[in-house]
Amino acid sequence: MSRAERLAAIEELQAQRGGTVVLGYFTSTRPGYESHMAMDVIPIFYEHLSALTSSPGETKIDLLLSSNGGDGVVPWKLVTLIRDYCSEFNVLVPYRCFSAATLMCLGADSVIMHPMGMLGPTDPTVSNDFNPTNPMNGRVMGISVEDVASYIALVKDDVGIHHEDELIQAFLKLAENIHPLALGNVKRHTLQSQMMGSKLLKSRSSDDLEDHEIEEVIRKLTSQLFFHGHPINRLEAREDIGLSFVADATPAVRDAMWKLYSLYAVDNRLHEAWQPIQEAIALEPLAVAPAGGVNSACVSLPTFRAVSVESSARSDVYEEEYEVTITRDSTGIYNGNIGIIKQAWRVEPDETTSAPK
Repeated sequence: MSRAERLAAIEELQAQRGGTVVLGYFTSTRPGYESHMAMDVIPIFYEHLSALTSSPGETKIDLLLSSNGGDGVVPWKLVTLIRDYCSEFNVLVPYRCFSAATLMCLGADSVIMHPMGMLGPTDPTVSNDFNPTNPMNGRVMGISVEDVASYIALVKDDVGIHHEDELIQAFLKLAENIHPLALGNVKRHTLQSQMMGSKLLKSRSSDDLEDHEIEEVIRKLTSQLFFHGHPINRLEAREDIGLSFVADATPAVRDAMWKLYSLYAVDNRLHEAWQPIQEAIALEPLAVAPAGGVNSACVSLPTFRAVSVESSARSDVYEEEYEVTITRDSTGIYNGNIGIIKQAWRVEPDETTSAPK
């Protein structure tokens, strides 16, 4: 879809929200090609915020956010930056808003959720040099705090081991397979996530949550939902988690949110699984090679949009370009190797100009 179409949808959503400034932040949730919230987006947001012409006291900012999460410190830096430019900060949730994206919501004055909107637990899944590797592919495996806690709970509650010496033996068995520093890293990130959640809730302009209510919200989000992918709907967010500032989108806002989200979904191909080798074969199919031979080709795939940040003022996209080398032997079997050749942010030009704004 064109910048002009998305700009019209942004302006429609701003009008339906009563004249707010809408910023869109989308990280790819495409199956097989997920991108994550990262600190490199902060300068991008600064450029959008610096383009505002109204004073902070006159400005209300709505962040239309769709992401599976990412770096847990991004929400704190981004929320505090945005608040320097507005008197009211809200998050609009059209669809997925998981993990670190849910942390972003905790710093909002209100969260407006589409019927398709979903929040998620904020328990971290962490990786560092001490984590175990997957024996199937050699990649470092992430460790979830809930997996570690559930192992101890299994030993105590299901197996029935309560004697101190036996519990120590069970922990030592765990430490034989997972480096103790990896386990310590899980604990550290959990404490950080809890701290970030608490600070974000306290940063809101409203004091509608007491300290004990904030502690209860954080406890539920980090340790009581048991599955990192659990989708929290808007009713559950209010009644079970205690996020009283979550509101249902009005019909007009609901439709405007979904229209804008759908344009990004098309541009970023969010509903298509990323299958680069199959895509390369479709672009340049090879004939079966003669006996003992191999046919080959190097195929450049269309540019992928991994992240989009957009407002009325400008559109920034983080793009990646890939090449796939495919081969086909005399039996007809294809093989492929994927290589990335470019990763960069760029400003998308408006259709009415010859250069980026």
